[in-house]
Amino acid sequence: MTRQIGVFIFPDFQLLDAAGPISAFEIAERFVPGAYALKIIAAEPGRVASSSGAAMFAEPLSDEAFDTVVVAGGAGTRQAILDPATLAWVRAASARARRTASVCSGAFILAEAGLLDGRRATTHWQRSAEFARRYPKVALDPDRIYVRDGPAWTSAGITAGIDLSLALIAEDLGEEVSRATAQQLVVYHRRPGGQSQFSALIEMGGQAGRFAELLDWMRARLAEPLTVEQLADRAAMSPRHFARAFAAETGLTPAKAVERLRLETARERVESSSEPIDRVAQAAGFGDPERMRRAFLRAFGQPPQALRRAARA
Repeated sequence: MTRQIGVFIFPDFQLLDAAGPISAFEIAERFVPGAYALKIIAAEPGRVASSSGAAMFAEPLSDEAFDTVVVAGGAGTRQAILDPATLAWVRAASARARRTASVCSGAFILAEAGLLDGRRATTHWQRSAEFARRYPKVALDPDRIYVRDGPAWTSAGITAGIDLSLALIAEDLGEEVSRATAQQLVVYHRRPGGQSQFSALIEMGGQAGRFAELLDWMRARLAEPLTVEQLADRAAMSPRHFARAFAAETGLTPAKAVERLRLETARERVESSSEPIDRVAQAAGFGDPERMRRAFLRAFGQPPQALRRAARA
């Protein structure tokens, strides 16, 4: 059975958001001939320029039934979500398809079309706060590589589209083909969807963000409790106001941000040193190795010792 894959692009799309999944499906098809057929689609067919200036050639919107619709992301999503023809086609195509996926900020198009209401989703960390404000009906999970909720698949920034595609390939053709595809692409097989977007998260809020100084202060004191009350006092806000403002600015609750910072610090020390795991757990603020191990499994899909072994392999 040949699965038709429709990749939707638009002016100023991010080239790798489309090219990554296209390449993954192409290579998987080499291992299983006839598994996939790819088509690039756009509201204005023909030459469609990406944000880099490099272009792809797209076919017009149609009533064709795709097995999987993949929506690219990029700066052009800001205009794409204002186009009624785009939103109408995405809704109709999704209703006909077995599954609909987005890469990076392509999640904005799915959300604007109403396809993510009541579902879990993710997007690029840098736009997650904007996404959360704009689409309160979507349960945003801002620090995930990709999220599947029913027929809707969303992924984080740019290269995460390859991770998502490998997961789709595994669902269709099995782990062996997905692994062989990853090897051909020379990428890790395969970061689990629950793995976090790593160090990018601790930059949420940016160097000029209102909580940039607080985040630096937090990084220097990870071994302390860092309660909401303590953080709010440092920010000269009431705890309730601080919690709301911090989440709106960064896309994370204060508690989640503290855990992300602790995970980043602990991972770096685990991978770059021979320091005992229990000492790393204390220094990073986890308190005990078992608590840190559970946090690593949630965020990275592997315990600390496995990451240390992999870093030295």
